[in-house]
Amino acid sequence: MNNFLQDMAVIDAHQHFWDPTRNYHPWLCDKPPIAFRYGDYSALRCPYLPDKYLRDATGLSIAGTVYIEAEWKPGEALAEMQYVEQLRKSTGYPSVAVAQAWLDQPDAATQLAQLARYSFVRGIRHKPRANLTPEDTAPGGMADPAWRCGYAHLAKHGLRFDLQTPWWHLHEATALARDFPGTQIILNHAALPADRTPAGLLLWRKAMKQVAGCPNVALKISGLGVPGQEWTAQMNREVVLAAIEIFGVDRCMFASNFPVDSLCGAIDVIFNGFAEIVHDFSRDERRKLFHDNAVRIYEIYLT
Repeated sequence: MNNFLQDMAVIDAHQHFWDPTRNYHPWLCDKPPIAFRYGDYSALRCPYLPDKYLRDATGLSIAGTVYIEAEWKPGEALAEMQYVEQLRKSTGYPSVAVAQAWLDQPDAATQLAQLARYSFVRGIRHKPRANLTPEDTAPGGMADPAWRCGYAHLAKHGLRFDLQTPWWHLHEATALARDFPGTQIILNHAALPADRTPAGLLLWRKAMKQVAGCPNVALKISGLGVPGQEWTAQMNREVVLAAIEIFGVDRCMFASNFPVDSLCGAIDVIFNGFAEIVHDFSRDERRKLFHDNAVRIYEIYLT
């Protein structure tokens, strides 16, 4: 396979480590397994630590990573960051982390204050309640007053917000970004464009253009796997190029979503696929997408 990245340094802006033999991740540990968008995920129910990640990433020049909370048992956000702190001390990975916090809980302000004390914590993620289909127009979690009350505390701690929500809730994300302009939002997985039909992508584009109008929203291009199909540049080209066109090169980051997306393709396949798609971009633009934007947006200090 061609190495389209050549000597390009990579910041993996969205990845996970876990050890379900030591720590309780309900989605990995409980039986029967919950429904999952990639189908059978039994292969993920084993430890995935920096040594395995670096073996998977052989051939790539990984300069740093952003750890995203791995859905520990609710209420164990501090324990998760203590675990990440140990990983950092013993392996040097991850570079920074996005922690879990339950924004709709009465102790949200206390949770955020405690998490902000970790020097490597850059933000939090709490997946807001979402409808299963775009046809369901009931309000989602971002419209919940209690959830917004917790969200309001992010800015005072300088915490970013990683938002994972399907595109049909981006009108709520737009309202959130406008009401809290001092909080940086990083939209995960290109807002989950699962429906790749022309009609589905048209609706996705429309929703993405709306939220991209908010300057405090950035985008992670990741998690683009399609159930039952191998990850290919051809399959994802339209989504990747449309996302960059809508948000602009300065607000987009590439990421692996590993090990979750190992169900769809190898990490070098994914990153080299991104590189193939943007092969005609300038070197400066490609460096922004693979490295510089993540360093700036997540405030990563590289040694």
